[in-house]
Amino acid sequence: MTSGNPIVVDVTRGDAVESRHRAAAAVVGADGRIVAAWGDVERAIFPRSAVKPLQALALIETGAAERFAVTDAELALACASHGGEPDHVGRVDRWLTRMGLGADDLACGAHPPMSDSEARRMARAGETPSRLHNNCSGKHAGFLATALHMDEPAAGYERPDHPVQRRVLATLSEMGGIGSDSVGWAIDGCGVPTFALPLVAIARAMAGLADPGSQSSSRAAAARRILGAIAAHPHLLAGAGRFDTAVVAAFEGAAAVKGGAEGVQAAALPHLGLGIALKIDDGAGRAAETAMAALLDRYAETSPDSRAVLASYLERPVPNAAGNIVGNVRPAAGWPG
Repeated sequence: MTSGNPIVVDVTRGDAVESRHRAAAAVVGADGRIVAAWGDVERAIFPRSAVKPLQALALIETGAAERFAVTDAELALACASHGGEPDHVGRVDRWLTRMGLGADDLACGAHPPMSDSEARRMARAGETPSRLHNNCSGKHAGFLATALHMDEPAAGYERPDHPVQRRVLATLSEMGGIGSDSVGWAIDGCGVPTFALPLVAIARAMAGLADPGSQSSSRAAAARRILGAIAAHPHLLAGAGRFDTAVVAAFEGAAAVKGGAEGVQAAALPHLGLGIALKIDDGAGRAAETAMAALLDRYAETSPDSRAVLASYLERPVPNAAGNIVGNVRPAAGWPG
């Protein structure tokens, strides 16, 4: 991490600041113009799940979405880190079945639902999570759809040398305005490559979703449909009580946000043609959500509903075991300014 990155989030206990989180963040226009930046935004990071809306572009551009009659709800799931709630799991299952596939065709592995209530229910019932419960199962269903449509092997679609992943790399490079030969990679938690991109390039790519006017007609149409699907189905993007769902629902199309592991957040602001990306140095998700709330409060077009949701993250209570509020998570004084 870059020690010169600014402190953007404080965590208090009583009247004292107990913890602090440093970060880099960028707000960028679709033409690459840097509107604002904090810290080392040129350093490459792994964006993890924050770029799922960009990874889903090929699902539409290749014609796979049309061939397999992919609905906007399913497209939202392709962009999702869903909670493994019954609606999430059922929709992915039906999508796979329609393509002649099943859960075993997913390369993402299984984990308990990210929804605490659903994970507890399954545990009480003695039910074992399947690959459908993986928060990335919708993204993987989208990858399989493109492979089938392009007459590519379904097996191994997760490998870095598979055409599915080469298309992802090409899309991220093009949208981020960088050469693909300079992009490193590692394996994400769900088994596919996560490509290392400068934070400023991630913000620019999200701005390209927000304002795709300079893109090809096919990509512009794909970007608009993705943002429309996210706005129409915020619950499928994450789930009950989750930051991404709450923010997208409140902004009603004025902002699409997507979080990733290890303290990454990205956003597209369609009405303003801006993209935002941030990375918390220590990987804290709580800090990433508060920092993104602060940037949206500063740069997005807000309404009473969206301001109310943002407020709950700008002063996020810290409870103790008895449920008493003993502190809060909040933006650092003077940030983002």
